Parts: sequence; C-alpha cells; structure tokens
Amino acid sequence: MLDLLFVLAAAALGGLLASLLRQPIILGYLLAGIIIGPFELGFIQDYHQVETVAELGVTFLLFTIGVEFSFEELEKVKKISLGGGGLQLLLTISLTVVVSLSMGWVTSIPQGIFLGEIISLSSTAVVLKALMEQNETGTAHGQVMLGILIVQDLALGLMLAVLPALNQPVEAIGIAIGIALLKLILFALGAIAVGKWVIPSLLQLLAQTESKELFLLGVVTLCLSIALFTGEIGLSTEMGAFVAGLMISEVEYADQTLDSVESLRDICVASFFTAIGILIDPVFLWNNLPLILGLVVFVVVAKFLIITPLVVLFRYPIKTALVAGLGLAQIGEFSFVLSEKGEEFGLVSEQVYMLILGTTAITLIVTPFVLRLLPTFLNRGESLPWLKSWLAKADIPIELAENLPFQDHVIVCGYGRVGSNIVKLLRDRQYGVLVIEQLEQQIAKLRKEKIPYIYGNAASVHVLEKANISQAKGMAIALPDAMSSRLCLKRSLKLNPELDLVVRANHNEDIELLYQLGAKEVVQPEFEASLELVTHLCVGLGLPLFEVQEDIRQIRDSHYLTLRPERSQEAVSRELMEVTKTMHRKWYSLPLNSPLVGKSLEEVKPRRLTGAILVTVKRSNGDKIDYPDGQTTFVEGDELLLVGDGDELRQFDDLAQGKMEIGVS
Repeated sequence: MLDLLFVLAAAALGGLLASLLRQPIILGYLLAGIIIGPFELGFIQDYHQVETVAELGVTFLLFTIGVEFSFEELEKVKKISLGGGGLQLLLTISLTVVVSLSMGWVTSIPQGIFLGEIISLSSTAVVLKALMEQNETGTAHGQVMLGILIVQDLALGLMLAVLPALNQPVEAIGIAIGIALLKLILFALGAIAVGKWVIPSLLQLLAQTESKELFLLGVVTLCLSIALFTGEIGLSTEMGAFVAGLMISEVEYADQTLDSVESLRDICVASFFTAIGILIDPVFLWNNLPLILGLVVFVVVAKFLIITPLVVLFRYPIKTALVAGLGLAQIGEFSFVLSEKGEEFGLVSEQVYMLILGTTAITLIVTPFVLRLLPTFLNRGESLPWLKSWLAKADIPIELAENLPFQDHVIVCGYGRVGSNIVKLLRDRQYGVLVIEQLEQQIAKLRKEKIPYIYGNAASVHVLEKANISQAKGMAIALPDAMSSRLCLKRSLKLNPELDLVVRANHNEDIELLYQLGAKEVVQPEFEASLELVTHLCVGLGLPLFEVQEDIRQIRDSHYLTLRPERSQEAVSRELMEVTKTMHRKWYSLPLNSPLVGKSLEEVKPRRLTGAILVTVKRSNGDKIDYPDGQTTFVEGDELLLVGDGDELRQFDDLAQGKMEIGVS
C-alpha cells in the first residue's frame, strides 16, 4: 500500500510540475517515476502492486479511447486517414525492418516488424494537447494529424491481436498470424452482434436505475470481462478493452459511460506512466546516450520523410505537410504498452526495451516544442528569398471550380460554421461568392452545393491571385487559426489595398493587431454573442432599442475595449510581442532628418506604400506607443517595430530616407 501511495503522490507532483511548465502531463508522470524508482531514490520496494494498478490503467485507457473513437470524425478525413495513415504504418514498419536488421538491432524479421510497430505509432495525447493549446485542431495540419492518429489508434488493436504470433518460429509465424487474424475476425463479428443487440439493452437497464455507482460498476465489469475473454482466446486483453469501448461508442450511452469511468481511468493511467518511469534507468540512458540520440534522429527523420510526402500526395499544401510530418515524428504513449508486451513474449531483450523507453520519452518531450516553433519558423523563413520562392511554387491552388466569379465578387476564406453561414447569407442576397478552403471534407460540401471555390491555402499569394482579389468587392476571413488569418489579411491588402475586409479574431489578443494590419472590421465571436444576449435582455427589460443599439455601437467602435480585461502598458507590450512572434519583425531606427518626422501615420500611409506594418513606436525619452493610430506622429529619434518581409522593410527604409513620395500610392 505504501508503494502505491508513493506512486500516486509522485504522479500528482510530477503532473502539477508539467502543467505549470505547459508540458503534457504524461511527461510529468514519467519523470516522477524515474525519480522515485529503484535507480534513483528507491522508494518503491514491491513493484508487483504498482504493476497491477498500471495494467488496469492501460485497460481503462484503451477502453476510453474506444468509447471516444468517432467513425464520423474518421469519415471527414477518410482519404488522408485511411490512405495516408495506412501507408504510413506500412512504410514505417517496412523501413524499420530493413534498417534494424542491417544495423543489428534485431536478429529476425518478426522482431523487426515488432520494432516497426512501436516506431510507427505517434502520440495522440501529446499532439492533441499541443493542437488544443494553440487552437489548431480545426486547421488543415490539425485535421491531417488527427486523422492519421485515429487510424494509428485503430491499428493498435490489430497489432495487439497479432503480437503473440510474432514470437513463434519463422516457419510457423504465417500460420500463427493467420490463426490470430481468424480469431480477430470471429471476435469482431461477435463484438458487432453483441454491440448491436446486447450492449444497448444492458446500458439502458443500468441507466434506468439512476444510480451512478451501479452504472460505473456495470461498465467496469463489462470492460474487464471482454478484456479477460480476449486474453483467454489468445488475443491480448488490451485489444479486448479497446474493442469493448468501440462497442459502446456508437450507442446513446457513450457519453455517460465516458463520464463514469474518466476519473477511475485518470488515476490508473497516472499509475501506468509513473510505473513506466520507474523502469527507466537514468544511468543506462546516460551510458547509452549516443545510441539513444541516434535512435531519436532515426525516428524523427524517418517518420518526417514518410509522412510529409504522403500528405503532399493527398493534395495538401506543402506547409501543411511539413507541420504534419514533424508533428507526428515521435513515438507514442501506446508504444510503451506494445514494448512491455513484446518483452513478455521475448520479442525484445531487456536492453532493447530500455532503449525503446528512453527514445520514446525523448521524442515525447521534444514534440510540443516542435509544434510551437515550426509554424513560426516557416512564416519567418519566408523572408529568405530561396525559401519564399520554394514555398510559393509549392503553394499553388490544388483545384478550381468552374465558372468562378472574377469581378465585384466577395471572397470568403474558410468554410467552417462561420464561413458557411456568411456564404449562405451573401448568396441569398445575390452576391457573387468565391470560397477559399483547404480541407477536403469542406471542399466536398462546396462541390455538392455547386458553390464556386478554390481548393488551396487562403494565405498563399498564388491562391489569392487566382481568386482575382484585385477585382474583388469584399472579403471575409473566417479561418480557424490566428496565424493564417494574419497572413491572409496582410497579403490580401497588399494585393488590393482598397479591399473591404472583415476578419474573425481567434483570440482577444489578436484584435488590435488585426486592425493594425488593415482590417476594416474585426469580429470576436464570444464578444459578439455577449452583445447580442445583452441586447435582447435590455430590450426585454424595457430599455429603448435605439439606446441599446447606440451603446453596442460604441463598444464595437472601441474594439471591444470595455469588454476586455484592463491591462498595464507592460502587459500590452508583452501581448504584442507574443502575437507577432510568428511574423517577421524588426526594430528600425528612424534616420536623422527623415521626411517622416512631424507627419502622422494617416498622412504617410506606410502600410499602403510599402506593405510594412508599424506596431510599436518607442520614443527617445523611453515612452512606448503600442498599436499606434492614424494620428500618431513620427518624432526624431523614434525606434519603430515593423512587421513585414525583406522587400517591405527595404521599401519602408526608402520611404523613411525620402526616396519615395509620401502619401501617394
């Protein structure tokens, strides 16, 4: 009991530390296990007790993964999921077999296949958390990564099913795998029948008792019963738990089931990952550090070189492919499960098992940083002429619908919930509408509804030119991520400075920057919902409608300032640096005797003339003006924070030195 207490306490502290550092909690659990394990502080004396709870953790984790599994989500990205995800698994396993045999990491093809299975899986937990933190689950690269991860989760069940067959003699392995697959097929048919005719009635009976305790007890019994049954017939208990979850996922009580077992699952999962950490020997890792780092490089490079071309093959932009390729270039948490089972079956030695644990842990730690920094690197890298040229050539439109409106049309970027509503309302009023979208499932809807579209990246200059933006009447940007919205806005206004442009703000912090970039109106959905609710409420309370509308207008004119929390100048500056970090920015010293001195931003019009955006003015006396308005005047000695590519910054320098005529575009 004392050992279990140490594990839970260490998991809580490790998880808290990881959360404070904005890292996946799984990494905190692993670190906690390493610290309290026998190789460090040595708090754990009886690992068997901890192992029992950890095994329950794996069972409930796979069960809830099955319950959460959505065939509807898989349908949305079925091409890249089934095609790309399936090919990624096969290619990764095949490459690993060849490399591992040639390097002497394994001694047989079955061992190579097993090692390939471990490497082929990526981390659903780490990738999903990183995407959610950056509000990128709805982006093209987010959808691609989640689609491939769904297929990997599904493939895990098959891997666990054939795992016992891989330790058979080579001459018998084909028969063993055939028998395992036959068992799996028969079990799947039985599971479908039970899931259709037995499970719904059983869950309904439990739900009718209106007792949370009985419902939880029934669900846990069901999960463990199916898991133990699969173990008895020669398949793995972990696969049985996953299938049990799948059986429940399509019935109406799926959400209630998930809600019931979540707390129990979280405790057991924490124990599992902490138990894995207990097994990691830091001294072994240090002594084998060159080999482990070599394995990390192999995993990252191999998976990147496999996934990136596959995503491009399925007609996604090169940027999407690059982010997806690096974002999935790690070994996932379920590889811990596979490697532990593999050691039991003798497919890997203890040394190889320890190497797998170390390699997996390092790739999991690195992934969140990669996902945060890669988009920034790509966007800043566009200031390099060779990279800008390569990305531009690769970012051409994938597909154009016939009969596109090419004059006095309205361009809508993004066809999600907001974008589709905008399109419907505009078409109802007989406006010519052109949609730019890069998600396949949305393109399918546009084809079906015969709405003119361009299949491509709305932030791409090539795509915007194909949309004939110079002749457009207006534009609405409703993209799912802030970075794409900023780039699309900036490049659109560079191609058509007179464009009537409205943009959705993904975060409160984006509002002022989007106005600074040139948006005519910036809409923040949460604030707008608040304004609509208070309008109806105030009118219902008897206030005159015109008074309420005037108050709402003033709030909108102030850029929702009264609804945003009050911030100090330092906080505003930090916020500005945060939201512009993904863009190419540079401090610029205003030259002596510059013709800009004494003139206002409104008179100079630097954005229209050069494309460069002025976001901060720092006076020689130390005063700072973040997000300067049109009345802000230039003063000798000013330091200016500019956002723009290399050409735009050079043009601003020409403007500041009097080589361009001021205020004339």
